[in-house]
Amino acid sequence: MRYLRYLFLSVVGICLVTVALANRGMVTLRLLPEELASIFQVSGSISLPLFLVIFLGVLLGLLIGFVWEYLREFKFRNDLGRKGRELHRLERQVKVLKDKTGEGKDDVLALIE
Repeated sequence: MRYLRYLFLSVVGICLVTVALANRGMVTLRLLPEELASIFQVSGSISLPLFLVIFLGVLLGLLIGFVWEYLREFKFRNDLGRKGRELHRLERQVKVLKDKTGEGKDDVLALIE
């Protein structure tokens, strides 16, 4: 199983390196389109290799997806924690009731009553 994981990771690595080598050209990323930048007097741009833009876009998409999923599942985790605490409380109550019922008696006689 470990070798399959290493094989998979090496294939993914080779694919990423291939994409990076095929997309080495520089691109300019701008904060706003030129028309809006001239209106608001804001000019922000950066030049990066295209593969870096692609990888950063994928990474940002993954992070947004993880945060979205975490927030979506929050109510389920909250309900699960509440039910777990209630289960623990009920188990303690059952244990106390069993101890009270069987005080000084045989187990079979305590069950019959």
